[in-house]
Amino acid sequence: MEEKHYPFVLPPLPYPYDALEPELDAKLLCFHHDKHFAAYVDNLNKLLEPYPAYQDWSLIQLCEHWMDLPPQIRQGVRNNAGGVFNHDIYFRTLHALPPSSPQPPLGDAIRLVFGSTDGLRIALKSAALSVFGSGWTCLCTDANGILSLQNVANQDTVLPLVPLLCCDVWEHAYYLQYQNRRGDYLDAWWRIIDWPKLSDQYAQVVQNRPSMA
Repeated sequence: MEEKHYPFVLPPLPYPYDALEPELDAKLLCFHHDKHFAAYVDNLNKLLEPYPAYQDWSLIQLCEHWMDLPPQIRQGVRNNAGGVFNHDIYFRTLHALPPSSPQPPLGDAIRLVFGSTDGLRIALKSAALSVFGSGWTCLCTDANGILSLQNVANQDTVLPLVPLLCCDVWEHAYYLQYQNRRGDYLDAWWRIIDWPKLSDQYAQVVQNRPSMA
């Protein structure tokens, strides 16, 4: 998604709607993906339609350089491009049970910063519970493979850091199933993270990191 440009297309859900039950039920996934995620894609396309000069910008360019856009669409593109970027990561880093675990070198990097995978779980949940209102909690890496947790408001992104995980803490991500129990949602979300996929992504970042020589 991040390398594509206008007109953006809603990526299909990578699994059946009921694949993540009971952690995330089919009704919740349907509304989250087919309504909320789709609205960000549609709104971004509508904003860019009258501006052909910016239609070849990639999603990452739009997220990182929204200040360079015409003032009439600047804030709208910031909000909607970020919504597309964050939601794309959110849905494609989940998978059906049983739970998986981080593999090297990601597992080693997690232990270095957080002490253990459980230490990361505790730190991430605490960070996500601290988000006031709408936003995201992201597990990120820099170009050298150093991990960090970052909270962003609304649909801002963590770019230029590389997001491995983006946990949606907008109420639309959980309210149909968990109501106001954000902590229960976070526990369920943690159990369906696709750690093999994230481990492969992190390994590619480390492999391609700039030489320090």
